[in-house]
Amino acid sequence: MLTFFAILLLLATLMVFRVPIAFAMGIAGTAGLAAQLGMRPALAVLERTFFDTSASFILVAIPLFILMAELLTAGDVTRRAIIACQRWIGHAKGGLAIATVAASVILAALVGSSTASTAAMAASAFPEMRAHRYSDRLAAAVVSVGGTLAVVVPPSIVLVVYGVLTETSIGKLFIAGIVPGFLTAAGLALVIKIIAQTTDQAPKGDPFELKGALRQSVHVIPMVVLLLAVIGAIYGGLASPSEAAALGVMGSLIIVMLQRTLSFVQFGTSVSRAIRATVMIVAIVACSAIFSNYLAFTRITHAMLEFVATTEMPRELIMAIIILVLLVMGMFMDQLAILSLAMPLAFPTAMAMGYDPVWFGIVVTKTVEIGLLTPPLGLNAYVAAAQTRVPLGTIFRGILPFLGMEIVVLALLLSFPQITLFLPELMMSR
Repeated sequence: MLTFFAILLLLATLMVFRVPIAFAMGIAGTAGLAAQLGMRPALAVLERTFFDTSASFILVAIPLFILMAELLTAGDVTRRAIIACQRWIGHAKGGLAIATVAASVILAALVGSSTASTAAMAASAFPEMRAHRYSDRLAAAVVSVGGTLAVVVPPSIVLVVYGVLTETSIGKLFIAGIVPGFLTAAGLALVIKIIAQTTDQAPKGDPFELKGALRQSVHVIPMVVLLLAVIGAIYGGLASPSEAAALGVMGSLIIVMLQRTLSFVQFGTSVSRAIRATVMIVAIVACSAIFSNYLAFTRITHAMLEFVATTEMPRELIMAIIILVLLVMGMFMDQLAILSLAMPLAFPTAMAMGYDPVWFGIVVTKTVEIGLLTPPLGLNAYVAAAQTRVPLGTIFRGILPFLGMEIVVLALLLSFPQITLFLPELMMSR
């Protein structure tokens, strides 16, 4: 037990000194295995674990979904989607902010990354809201919270990583994320409407023009068809997530080539960005497996499962503790780091209590999404502040009412699992 706490201290020290989470977990896990088994057996476990994890076929979905997002973003497709949403509902009071949330849903289905979505919305939607005399507080907050939708709405990279770490069906996770994603978007729109009706932070936009709205929508139709094809292929059982991701890359290439919006240089940049992001994610997954192996050898996971089996605490209380710990972690860490650190213990514990792995995945994802908005880290708020030059304190104050709505949605998902599970169950019955 003393060795275990020493390894935890080593991990914490590495993180304090800003060692990337993948390397921190890999170093700590290797040191723990060496202390537990000896150096030569530890190196053998390290070699086998790293290869088995990084060679998993399901990881192919990660670079493909990232490349699809990069191609559509570089090809100016995402900006056109934002403009189309603004043309349809931007004329109402608070409409531009609601249109930003709607565009964030579309963008979430394209990019799969919260920070990338936030940066894109801050660059395109924020100037538009500022030009229409929206308060900086509301405009920057909407950009920040809209970006979090990319964590839940498929094809979310966070859901892919959770599926790989826990060996849960990524296809079912994607389908399960649809309703919670739209429920969150509806909640955010409701908060905007209340703010618009009770304050002067959200004035009316330009008058509605049907011709202009239809003209802008033409550019978005191919993208919507592509998204429906990708998700529909998974839902209908016609393709695995990796195969659907390949379909998405092919479709995005066809779209940007037909619209002639992607240069050869931009294509190379998109591939390079996808490679860098993929290497980071695969390193996190592989090093998390090394640390999980160390936990298995220490029998810490087994002790946790025995505690759950013998304790008289209600399982709802144990789940509440898990959620609280994840929320606190979200105040200081990014979502992939939280998953890699927490799932080796939290997932077996939840399964021992009889919870559904797909439902638990959506709940965990929703919880780490909230962490993207909470100080002191609040990664999305930092991204929005860097892009918009709005003071960080102002953004966090604007986020508060939306944070309340996020907690309400999380409570609904915890209280009514069928919100999450009814679509995957329909998928299984086909």
